[in-house]
Order: sequence, then structure tokens, then C-alpha cells
Amino acid sequence: MRVLFGDGMAGAIDFNHLEHYVGGDQAIIREVLALFSDQARTVLPLLDPQGPTDQWRGAAHSLKGSALGIGAAALAEACGDAETAKDAPVAEKIAARARIADCLGAVLTDIAGYRSR
Repeated sequence: MRVLFGDGMAGAIDFNHLEHYVGGDQAIIREVLALFSDQARTVLPLLDPQGPTDQWRGAAHSLKGSALGIGAAALAEACGDAETAKDAPVAEKIAARARIADCLGAVLTDIAGYRSR
């Protein structure tokens, strides 16, 4: 369950981190958030619990790095946990992917809220 703040944000992104990282340049922030959104849509399908181990680890690692870059700590943590669970049973990978999807949903909610400001 996602809790939204009064501004329509889920609190999944530390926008202070992101704004500091890019020197407050709003154009860069919007571009970075758009790139992140595009990447997330590409990477999430690669987190196939029954797919190749290297694909799983690579997708989790890639999304973790991107999440850290925008200040999405919970998503980065979920991806890091999934990355280390590359050899886990399928049931554990299914749970890890669900956690990532939930965190990603909160991040995308924040991105949409930020864009509408």
C-alpha cells in the first residue's frame, strides 16, 4: 500500500539529493527523471524469476545504480537485495520482484508528482 503525502508524492525519492546532485538545474532534473522512467520500463521485464541468472543480476544491478542516482533509496535497497539473491529459489525471486515493482511504483508516483508541479 502506497501512502501519498498532501502533494501527491509517495516520498520514495529524496529530491533534495537529486537537486543537489545536478546543481538545482530543473531541466536536467526533468531529463534525468525521464531517462530513469524509460530505463525502468525496459529493465523491469528483465527481472524474470525464471530467466537466466546473469540477466537477473544485471537488471537488478542496473536499476539499483539508477535508483541511487535519483535518491530512491528503498528501490535501490530492494534491487541490491535482489541482486544478491540471483541464485535464490524462484519463489524468493518472485517476492523480490514484487518488492521492486512496489518500490518502483512509488518512485514513478513521485516522478509524476514532481513533473506536475
